Parts: sequence; C-alpha cells; structure tokens
Amino acid sequence: MEYRVLGRTGVRVSQICLGTMMFGGKTDKAESIRIIGHALDKGVNFVDTANVYAGNESERILGEALAAAGKRQNTILATKFYFPQSKDENARGLSRRHLIEACDASLKRLRTDWIDLYQLHRSNADVPIDETLRALDDLIRAGKVRAIGASNYSAARLDEALQTSAQLTLPRYESLQPLYNLVERAAYEDELEPLCRREGLGVINYFGLASGFLTGKYRSEADASKSPRGGGIVKKYLTSVAAAC
Repeated sequence: MEYRVLGRTGVRVSQICLGTMMFGGKTDKAESIRIIGHALDKGVNFVDTANVYAGNESERILGEALAAAGKRQNTILATKFYFPQSKDENARGLSRRHLIEACDASLKRLRTDWIDLYQLHRSNADVPIDETLRALDDLIRAGKVRAIGASNYSAARLDEALQTSAQLTLPRYESLQPLYNLVERAAYEDELEPLCRREGLGVINYFGLASGFLTGKYRSEADASKSPRGGGIVKKYLTSVAAAC
C-alpha cells in the first residue's frame, strides 16, 4: 500500500480511502464489517463516512468494526456533517449549535474520543463562514477534532473560507472531497484543482469509478437496472457518454 500526506497535516494516509456510504444500507452489517476488516488487513488506514449515510448506520457499523478489531488508534477516521438529523429545524446546516451536537453524536456512534478529519458535507450561505470556523476551532481545542475539510464546495466558496481562516487566524480546511471521475472532470479541473494545488489541500474525490460505470459492467440501461446501484446515476453516465460519441 502506498501512503500520502493529507494536505498540510503531516498525517500519512493510504492512497486508497475506504468509502462507507453503502454500509448499513445496500451493504448489510456483516458484509460491511468483513470489508472493513479486509481493507485494514491490506494496509488501508484511511476510512471515510458521514452521519447521513444509511441513517447513521454507517457510523455505527464503522465504530463497532474498529473497536472489535482494535484498530482505531492506527486508523485515520473521517466523517461529515450537514444534512438534517431530525425534524428539528436546527438539527441541520453549519450553525454552531448543530455542528457541536452533530460532532458529539458522531463521536458516540463511532465509539471514539476524536475525529481525525471532520468535513463539512455542503456549504451553507445562511451561516457566516467565521461562525462555523470558530465552532470548529473550539472542537479542535477540545481534542474532539484534529483536522477539518470541505466537501462539495465551489471554488469561490472554498477560497472565501481559506481567506477567512488566514485573516482571523482560525483553522483552515486541509482537504476537499469533490465529485470527480473520468466522466465528470470539468467542474474539478477547471477551477477547484488550481485552487487546491495553490493552497496545498488534500483531495479525496468521490464516485471515482462513476458508481461502477467505469468498470465496464454497465453498457445499457438494462445493465444498470440489474444492480441496486445502477439507478439514475449510472443512467446519467450512459446518456452523457452516448451524447459525446
């Protein structure tokens, strides 16, 4: 397994990061735990989840698996927050209130005292960037979070956040998790990549295989319908490739 430094953190993570979006949902608990164990045995030390995956089940399963394997100390654990966690109007977004509550809930589900990389799943124009960053700074000072990152940010919003961190001497995002694969390249390559390179951010792309489309197993809409992951995303890729040919 090859390892790389994550952004400017000095932390070395495996080149392959295990994504757990399907764990507890389309991938049942037993299979999820088997996959986690296999990945750790092969040298993967970087695992990514989110509090919204499978209605919190992904975090619960991951926490249980790491505890059972005794591998938490050697695993770089990343999770994300933003989306609604209940019908409460304040249990969502990037406010200080929700951020702190979401972090404490994730820590409990993950059976850990700290999150190595805490990521904002989306940006939120309704909340000032400095409010979110100050709350994240408090979590870092409390030892609950070690580094922060962004996911699904536009280049403009990411640049604004980085500038705010520099101006106010607050922690900055050390990574970006964008949608990026060989089918959907422009959004990242045109604006986000130059910014990430200039600022030294680590990049953890998602849908790297375009939901399985790039493996070659989906060649028609009939193929897509055979898989629980086929659905609308793969059909979109089939349509876009057909249009480009």
